[in-house]
Amino acid sequence: MAALGFVGLGAMGGRMTRRLLAAGHAVVGYNRTRAKAQPLVASGMRLAESPRAAAEASGVVFSMVTDTVALKALALGPDGIVAGLRSGATWVEMSTVSPAATRELGALVSARGATMLDAPVSGSVLTLEQGQLSIVVGGDPAVLERVRPYLLAIGPTITHVGPLGLAVTMKIATNLGLAVQMVAFSEAVLLAEKAGIGRERAVEALLKSVVASPMVKYRGPFVLKMPAEAWFNVAMMQKDLALALELGRSAGVPLPTTALTYEMLTAARGLGLAEYDFAVVFDVLARMSGLEGSPKAGGA
Repeated sequence: MAALGFVGLGAMGGRMTRRLLAAGHAVVGYNRTRAKAQPLVASGMRLAESPRAAAEASGVVFSMVTDTVALKALALGPDGIVAGLRSGATWVEMSTVSPAATRELGALVSARGATMLDAPVSGSVLTLEQGQLSIVVGGDPAVLERVRPYLLAIGPTITHVGPLGLAVTMKIATNLGLAVQMVAFSEAVLLAEKAGIGRERAVEALLKSVVASPMVKYRGPFVLKMPAEAWFNVAMMQKDLALALELGRSAGVPLPTTALTYEMLTAARGLGLAEYDFAVVFDVLARMSGLEGSPKAGGA
């Protein structure tokens, strides 16, 4: 069986690689911090010395990194992914980054006789581990069909939305909804609490109500106790909202609630909460309301 490449083995990328290994696929992986990749090596992954080496060893290479700067650092240059792509190979880029940067990289990939798909995911560490992750794909539909079996090993729901760059655009639009929902949920909890309803009971009622989206169901309880490890921290969400605001300006779409939520995250950073899950916007609103925030590891 031909090996798959995977560049970026963090919280999401590492778990995706583990799912590919569990499905019986050989994987050659690369991570800037080698120590974080050792558990995957113990599970059968072969460690590459560079992004280029991971691409050279595979017909299909995946990537999942934090932002546009990190993606370009791993993609470009003599040791980058692009330099390692063989003619006929496919690069499946799964990060949430600038759509314009995605298309720029796609042009470089095409010049090498390879193809690129953008395939960001919707979900969290929990939905990934439960096998419920959804994937949005942009690029050539025929190429998608060739890599569909690998994507299905990562998540069961795949939606093609158009040419390269539109999938990450869709992901940015999705993520702004997550952040705005969390602010609205926090406001509802705090309003109920200040009116005399216990916080735990308010959360219970909201999670049984019509406002309980899948995201609210798994992230809403964070207002009662934050996880020790952020699923998606303030800095990462603020990066995505910045991308959304940039797209909104270029497309002529006003995004007033996105802009407000962006500033709520700025306030969270000012309060020293940047490394917590973005659900910590609850703490910003709680302090503005004269209430205590959610219990957290480290007592922040």
